[in-house]
Amino acid sequence: MKFDKYYPIERLKPYIKYFVVSENEAESQYKVFPSSGLVIGFQYKGQLATINNNTENKLTSAGITGISDSYKIFKNSADIGTILVCFTEIGFTHFATNPANELFNLSLSLEDIFHKNSIKEVEENLTIATTDKQRIRVIEQFLISQLKDIQADRLIVEAVKIIYQTNGAIRIKELHEQLGISQSPFEKRFRKVVGTTPKKFASIVRFNKILDNLSNTKSLTEICYENNFFDQSHFIKDFKQFTGDTPENFKRFL
Repeated sequence: MKFDKYYPIERLKPYIKYFVVSENEAESQYKVFPSSGLVIGFQYKGQLATINNNTENKLTSAGITGISDSYKIFKNSADIGTILVCFTEIGFTHFATNPANELFNLSLSLEDIFHKNSIKEVEENLTIATTDKQRIRVIEQFLISQLKDIQADRLIVEAVKIIYQTNGAIRIKELHEQLGISQSPFEKRFRKVVGTTPKKFASIVRFNKILDNLSNTKSLTEICYENNFFDQSHFIKDFKQFTGDTPENFKRFL
């Protein structure tokens, strides 16, 4: 199995966190936990599907997954090869006209977002490419061709920064006050750029911070209160929504 990370060229760094080239010779089923940015996937070989209520739904070879507030189950065919494009929190809106929140909890064909011919050209070039670096180059050229000359929403950039500084534990009312903007216009702008509400985004940031803490020697009680949960029942409930498992069971298999 291969899972190699590559960083984008300078022009794409404000919008793309990194690329991943993933290959797996064996058929497998796995969970993907919520992350703070949208993800594009190109299968240059093999097939990917989602599993929902024990039903398998085959995905197109080029797709996009929006921000989610719960885990997703994927199944890959044997001998699969995938390139993932992991956007920064504000990155997606610099390439597409669709508001990011329209993709919330969805996995769609990339042809629903970009022109069909552009996607076909990328897929054809990926079949010709023989190395990971060549494949990344194909994706970068596609992204540059779609990059729009628009200014980043500075207020939303600052909101994301504050949420990370507090590890997702800030109260949204306090966030409004710090930024000097009322709730309704702020939430509308945030959802359009980031892909979900500030509250859900903060809970995803907090969840990923908790995942980082689970591998250390801290007790679950310490982790619970350090991340500003009122009590362990709320902590367990949120954790189970994001992973499908309790923190105790999850930690046991780390």
